[in-house]
Amino acid sequence: MYPAITKELLHDADDEVSRAAWRTAVGLVLEGAEATLVAELVTELGRGERDVKLSLSRALVGLGDVIEPALKKAIGSDDPNVSEHARATEMLLKDPEVGFDAAIAEAKRTVALGAGWSQGDENAQADQPKLTEDDFIKGE
Repeated sequence: MYPAITKELLHDADDEVSRAAWRTAVGLVLEGAEATLVAELVTELGRGERDVKLSLSRALVGLGDVIEPALKKAIGSDDPNVSEHARATEMLLKDPEVGFDAAIAEAKRTVALGAGWSQGDENAQADQPKLTEDDFIKGE
């Protein structure tokens, strides 16, 4: 990270300050320093309302596949807000065309069904309705 983008800014109580710091840090992160930035940003999962969550998800997705191990760990969080946000971010990473609101809704559904359930688990979803393209809002 850069001296001007401090940990304090990444975790500032003012949402607008943090959101600007997240975007800037992702844009300026040095090659090889992505994991350090991910470690800081994932601690903010579950924070705030929709706009704050969307900003953090976009920042994390902007870092690419390096976020996957941290998201997997956050998905296992006992805090449903953290778990839902991490799942939604993972969905956006895998399919950037999925709208954030649809990703959050699907993540909430998944958390409500239990931590062991995932969209790829055919046995767990046998009694669940299948998602269709109409269930997602395109082009967030």
